[in-house]
Amino acid sequence: MTMLPFRAFVSDMDGTLLNGNHVIGEFTRETLEKLAHKGVDIILATGRGYADVLAQLNMMNIENAAMVTSNGAEVHDLKGNLLYSNYLPEDLAFEIMQEKFDEQTIFLNSYQDNDWFISTDVPSMAKYHKDSGFSYQVVDFSQHHGRHTQKIFFIGKTLEDLLPLEQRLKEKYGDRTSIIYSTPQCLEVMNKNVSKASALAELVTHKAYDLSDCIAFGDGLNDIEMLSEVGKGLVMGNADPRLKSILPDLEQIGLNTHESVASYVRAVFGIY
Repeated sequence: MTMLPFRAFVSDMDGTLLNGNHVIGEFTRETLEKLAHKGVDIILATGRGYADVLAQLNMMNIENAAMVTSNGAEVHDLKGNLLYSNYLPEDLAFEIMQEKFDEQTIFLNSYQDNDWFISTDVPSMAKYHKDSGFSYQVVDFSQHHGRHTQKIFFIGKTLEDLLPLEQRLKEKYGDRTSIIYSTPQCLEVMNKNVSKASALAELVTHKAYDLSDCIAFGDGLNDIEMLSEVGKGLVMGNADPRLKSILPDLEQIGLNTHESVASYVRAVFGIY
């Protein structure tokens, strides 16, 4: 048996593994199936929710994969077993949901259990969930609940719209939460110590290898710890400029629209 350069392939989804249409391209799907066939673990690490990611993985001929979802608040295997979770405390989650923001420029979301809740109808969000059909329920958050909250996220028209809210959230909740941008327009709040890296570290405790045996790809500020702590971290050419400046020593590859992760993986693992 030939030695594998890495035991696990770990990838973010939006802006990384997914193409410009927010789906897994055919070239990428074939690449991951061949990689899995070689015995490499496939781990998707994303801000997306579990039900959304499972639907996309189920379209591939892969028997064994893991999903680090909601930026590391949950880890599931492909059979649906919850391997790890770290939720916001119920009262804290509800309190954060009551924060004031400009409803003309920002809307509020939460992932709780397998549901996605949203403060207003935003039909344009559907394009991100074409393959899975994962969809939201519009709720009045003042009448909502904080149970099983993986994350609360605020989506703004621009980064500038979110900056005052980010500052206020960090001042009020910074010692009890993890607050990070997944994209320049999406500010996310999870429980303290939630990150893709901490969830990945938890996941590999069940494996016969550790973080140094993983290769990982990402494009956002929510990928910093993961890319820093694995054996080899790679930054997308289309990554958030802030990520590139924070991790200047990491190799940069091509664009997600060119399915560059799959091309890189083929070269590293000798898949033809």
